[in-house]
Amino acid sequence: MQGLDTKPIDLIEYFTLKGYDSVSVDGYKVINNYNSKSAEIESLYSGVALRNISHYGIIELKGKDVLDYLHRISTNSTKDLPKAHTDVTVFTTDKGRIIGVGRLINFEDYQLLVCSRENKPKVMSWIRKYVISDDVQVNDVNGKYNLLELCGPQADSFMSLICGDVINEIEKDSFKIMHADNLLFFLIKLMDERGHIKFWLLADLENSKRLIDKMVEYDGPFDFSLVGEDAYNTFRIEQGIPAAPNELNDNYNPHETRLMKYIDTKKGCYIGQEVVERLSTYDKVQKYLCGVKFSEDFSSDEPVSLFGSDGKNAGTLTSTTHSLKLNKQIGLAYLRREFTEDGTVLKVKSNNGNEIDVTVCDLPFVR
Repeated sequence: MQGLDTKPIDLIEYFTLKGYDSVSVDGYKVINNYNSKSAEIESLYSGVALRNISHYGIIELKGKDVLDYLHRISTNSTKDLPKAHTDVTVFTTDKGRIIGVGRLINFEDYQLLVCSRENKPKVMSWIRKYVISDDVQVNDVNGKYNLLELCGPQADSFMSLICGDVINEIEKDSFKIMHADNLLFFLIKLMDERGHIKFWLLADLENSKRLIDKMVEYDGPFDFSLVGEDAYNTFRIEQGIPAAPNELNDNYNPHETRLMKYIDTKKGCYIGQEVVERLSTYDKVQKYLCGVKFSEDFSSDEPVSLFGSDGKNAGTLTSTTHSLKLNKQIGLAYLRREFTEDGTVLKVKSNNGNEIDVTVCDLPFVR
């Protein structure tokens, strides 16, 4: 897929021409709402949802040493990642703190690394930092590729009607090029946080627009919806999914963020490995990501301290939202170990100085 010489209408402009409003977030644009928030959330839980995630950070890696190099500097085993397969790895500082989390996609001649847009500059800088004689080139390719996500419990069946039975031949965490019905794209099969099959669709601009039109116009028995960032943010907090910059940053390590499934403890050294292993070996993890429910409305765009009944600092609130499923204000917080038990009551100060009760909850909020 080649970049275009002239600037065409991108996907955000394409959606705005259809009447959806975009907003700017740190220099890039997203659509917050396509339909009612309740309808979008319902499609994530019981139907099929299409998200434009082209605003994620997309990094292109070239060179014969890429997989071996990433194997040495990140947490997961990447050197033997087969062609047309994908896996997640974490980049940590020498103190074991999170720089970024990325999904690596192996096209053999090159690789794509998809991470958060907010952490992309740090991830790119970190990868370049240790290149000495390795054949590794790092390129920012946001704008060259478009990325869509199709998720929800009906996604597998919906995609079968779009692409046919060929999707049954694609293994989880692998991909296949699809070329049919005037469409050309890479179809990547993944597993979501709730145990359902989901798909990433990687395409150039024109094929992305045709894919969106085909899905939106499909008149079938599915609860289909375009999903914006407002609904997805509520869903990801309900599911306890950490995101940058709130939860994924260099204040925290993979143990605290509950990302140890992306740490290969048998592959040997990587940057930060000694600290991450020592925290586990000597039971030194001091805090964990947890859910919290508020006794009344409360929200904050900045990290906020939480306190125990004795006034002792209990941790830091990182994300909040109003859950339509629970009809409650909820949030994610990094809590000290002694405060992580389900049902523990904490306090937070509102903007007017009043104290609000906060109850600790096991994640996810919605099962």
